[in-house]
Amino acid sequence: MILVTPLSAVEETIRLYRPSHLVTLLSPEHMIETPEGFDPARHLRLSVNDVAEAWAAEMPPSPDHVEDLLAFGRGWRADAPMLVHCWAGISRSTAAAYILLCDRLGPGTEEKIAGRLRAAAPHAFPNPLLVAHADKILARDGRMIEAIRAIGRGDIVAEGRCVELPLDFKEP
Repeated sequence: MILVTPLSAVEETIRLYRPSHLVTLLSPEHMIETPEGFDPARHLRLSVNDVAEAWAAEMPPSPDHVEDLLAFGRGWRADAPMLVHCWAGISRSTAAAYILLCDRLGPGTEEKIAGRLRAAAPHAFPNPLLVAHADKILARDGRMIEAIRAIGRGDIVAEGRCVELPLDFKEP
């Protein structure tokens, strides 16, 4: 499964779930070191600001960020959970989890994955720029973008909670 959390829940989530891989999406000034006891080779650290437009930040989501995320995800055997987090567990991390699931489950699953994400995380508001880059890289012809648009903004919260997204789900 893929777990999505805010930064504040990372240590507890590692303790409870024992993930094999960790993805951190934080702005450069808030980037964390690899947690103690975690293999640095299994920790992808993406320095990226949470913005929807490239002009709005010094480090906006880029195609390179998505390429790095996809390569990292493809190296995960899924024999233990992957933990994906950002500052609040709402935007960058939910986008990254959505991208990883779309890549793993293949074309035609975009709507089902978005629906499952919304059901599991009413607060999710996946970063649209990350999703747009992934849609282009994965040649999804706008289906990823539209599926995320269709689930809407979600509940407005200050911080998300731990969300479990299994790899073998059916309909939401």
